[in-house]
Amino acid sequence: MLDDRPHLLVVATGLHIYREYLLSSIGRSYRVHLLLGAEPTWERQYVDGWTVVADSLARDDLCAAARQLAQRDPVAGVLCWDEPRILLSAHVAEALGLPGGDPGMVLRCRDKHLTRLALDAAGVPQARSALVATADEALAFAERTGYPVVLKPRALAASLGVVRADNPEQLAERFAFARDTTVPGAWAYDVIVLVEQFLDGPEISVDSAVHRGEVLPMFVARKHLGYPPYFEEVGHVVDAADPLLHDPRVLDVLDRAHRAIGFTDGMTHTELKLTADGPKIIEVNARLGGDMIPYLGLRASGIDPGLAAAAVSCGRRPDLTPDRRLVGAIRFHYVDADDTTIGAIEVDPAALPPDTEFVTLARPGDVMSPPPKGSTFGRIAFTIAVAGSPPDALAALDAAERAVVVRPASAAHPAGAAS
Repeated sequence: MLDDRPHLLVVATGLHIYREYLLSSIGRSYRVHLLLGAEPTWERQYVDGWTVVADSLARDDLCAAARQLAQRDPVAGVLCWDEPRILLSAHVAEALGLPGGDPGMVLRCRDKHLTRLALDAAGVPQARSALVATADEALAFAERTGYPVVLKPRALAASLGVVRADNPEQLAERFAFARDTTVPGAWAYDVIVLVEQFLDGPEISVDSAVHRGEVLPMFVARKHLGYPPYFEEVGHVVDAADPLLHDPRVLDVLDRAHRAIGFTDGMTHTELKLTADGPKIIEVNARLGGDMIPYLGLRASGIDPGLAAAAVSCGRRPDLTPDRRLVGAIRFHYVDADDTTIGAIEVDPAALPPDTEFVTLARPGDVMSPPPKGSTFGRIAFTIAVAGSPPDALAALDAAERAVVVRPASAAHPAGAAS
């Protein structure tokens, strides 16, 4: 029987714990072909085929593999949610003449300095910012704008390397943290640090599908931060009935930011601060959000983020019709001390509230640390709760946290609940 599902090329897949729900959904409606750097494992049940490329971080290798595939079986769209390969995927889409094939628009998202320049030229509300090579240059910026300021790497994600400084002494001491934080596959720049005005107010993110220049917001996540002066994302709350989804000021800034960057087709994860002067842009990412935020949106609203992402990558307007009005929340768990060797992570299933998921990330023998040493890589588990209201969802997370016990390898008795 002829399979008439659209043929979708997905570049990399990420960790199955964080991204499997996307591929499982897409695979029911699309013939998925993977481009990745190693043989697939968990992905196989959801895909039609795959190509292993010699270097999945090499543009020429990815484009050559995509062209060979398209010659055998025409491709309708190219999709990627793996941060190091977002720009490469835009080059693949460009090579195939498909939606999202504008590397310039993706670069203006990936490179936070280029984002700032584009937003500034268009007058979009945002933090004042400067690219600085030395701590002295950062100090000079802070002298002009005032404290607090934020130091951040130019092209990382997940708040890696981001730190606040409230005075000259802290800025001088913490500059190296922003300059030296890196991850495998990170871009190399001669000047890699941004110093920015600190924006006060609650922080949110908006995941949107963008179709032919129209920004279609799907989910608003209220971000919970921890471990100051760092900006570790310790949790998120997604309310399908959040009034910010229809707030004219938020929607206006969101639309203006996308137009300034020239973003026309694809998925975006935009972070904003709700300041006393109105919403201001922190950054725009050219992908679906991480931290299970799209999954929270799926559970809360019924809107399927995987199908939305696949649709816009194929040039189709997505169906974003909600079928429920619930609240999804997530909380990440960490050990209390640096270099803790995990003996066991235990949870009493009977003590978990209804509609709660507990997922273990660390295994016995893993050596884990809280932020800043551990950062996102220091997470040992997470809990997801779905309820009828934000207070109920947070109360369920609190109850679940009390049911979690972390046993360090050196301890004969429970060391207490994860934080």
